[in-house]
Amino acid sequence: MGLVDKIQNDPKTKRFVLRLLMPEGSARPRWWVRNLLNPFMRETGKGSKIRRRTRLDLMPFRTFRLGADSIIEDFTCINNGMGEIVIGSRCMIGIGSVLTGPVVIGNNVIMAQHVGVSGLNHGYVDVNTPIRDQKCDTATVYIGDDTWIGTNAVITAGVKIGKHCIVAGGSVVTKDVPDFTMVGGNPARVLKQYNPTTAEWEKPAAVIKNEHAYLQSNHR
Repeated sequence: MGLVDKIQNDPKTKRFVLRLLMPEGSARPRWWVRNLLNPFMRETGKGSKIRRRTRLDLMPFRTFRLGADSIIEDFTCINNGMGEIVIGSRCMIGIGSVLTGPVVIGNNVIMAQHVGVSGLNHGYVDVNTPIRDQKCDTATVYIGDDTWIGTNAVITAGVKIGKHCIVAGGSVVTKDVPDFTMVGGNPARVLKQYNPTTAEWEKPAAVIKNEHAYLQSNHR
């Protein structure tokens, strides 16, 4: 058993170490962790850039990896306190976005401005305890290669988005998205899918049926 595992399995030691790393009730590491420790712990690929105004709430016992030629823009917050953050090569993480681990992002992913991706859920079952004091659950968010996430989209814990997908701006994605699929809305639903036979992005039959029913109801 490694040192990290021993700390994780001993509640008293774990609380002590966490207090050393960050103030109680805060998700942001202490100054010495941010400036003296994390620069040597994170893994960044050749040509990658983390803009100066990015907020890196990184814990040294969790993975943070940024692939080659990827960019994290200003005012973005990256938090790996509850799970790893892995970002592939040639990705763009837009201004003001928030990534809360565990999150795994493939290669060539475009993330527009103010996107929220969280592998974390706060507990809420016990109504006699404040939600902030209840145990958190985690489920990894996976975003496949070549996917484009629009402005103000939200990706919730445990969602798996396939490769070459499009998530429309303002969408809230609560269910898995297959490869080569466009989704939008709150909650997000399928808008189009790529048809390899016709080499076209086409509306699925259910979407066409719903649109037809809507038009009929508004012409009565």
